[in-house]
Amino acid sequence: MIEWLLSPVDPTRAHIISEFVAWHGRSMTLAWGVFVPIGVLAARFFKTLPGQDWPRELDSPVWWFTHRFLHYLAGLLTLSGLWLVLRGGLAFGSSGTHALFGWAVVVLAVGQFLGGWLRGSKGGPTEPHPDGSLRGDHYDMTPRRIAFEYLHKFGGYTALAVAIAAIVTGLWRANAPNWMWLTLGLWWIALLVAGILLQRAGRAVDTYQAIWGPDQTHPGNSRRPIGIGIRRRQV
Repeated sequence: MIEWLLSPVDPTRAHIISEFVAWHGRSMTLAWGVFVPIGVLAARFFKTLPGQDWPRELDSPVWWFTHRFLHYLAGLLTLSGLWLVLRGGLAFGSSGTHALFGWAVVVLAVGQFLGGWLRGSKGGPTEPHPDGSLRGDHYDMTPRRIAFEYLHKFGGYTALAVAIAAIVTGLWRANAPNWMWLTLGLWWIALLVAGILLQRAGRAVDTYQAIWGPDQTHPGNSRRPIGIGIRRRQV
């Protein structure tokens, strides 16, 4: 069994790669195979926490800090992975499916960060406007905020799917040993099962309602939640 786990997935090819390529793979896999999926789960399913006395307790920041920290960390690892592959002299001379997926991930990641930085102001009772009003892109659900939510959510899921494809094609190109395929496969299955269970438990709560509650005086509560499977909680 140990011999099989350590053997390359394709026995007809050798598993010989440079240190630059090896660390490129480790950086990108840790970023997009581990940190980004956990950050996505945190943002989707933990807007309100188990045991939180919602709607008396609003705007739990746990999901936000977790999502932001893990995705900034993933961004740094992505830059590191990109530098490693450029330093190894492989990126611009590289071709094939893995390279296409890899560059697509980098472009999508840049778009995600830019969108987050340009998402606009928050507003509302928890972060009022300097003039004392409740005005804010998020609180008022302005066109800017609506565009951000659609692009960030659907762009994020697209980036994650493309990243998984990049990881799989990278493993194949490097002829990675069986234990890597098995470990990542089991990890992704565990994340998928967790996501399904949390979705069925009704944990995918609308961000707006999680922050400001269900009161219909809040303008965003008159709109449909943005995102597939996102729901509003009943008081």
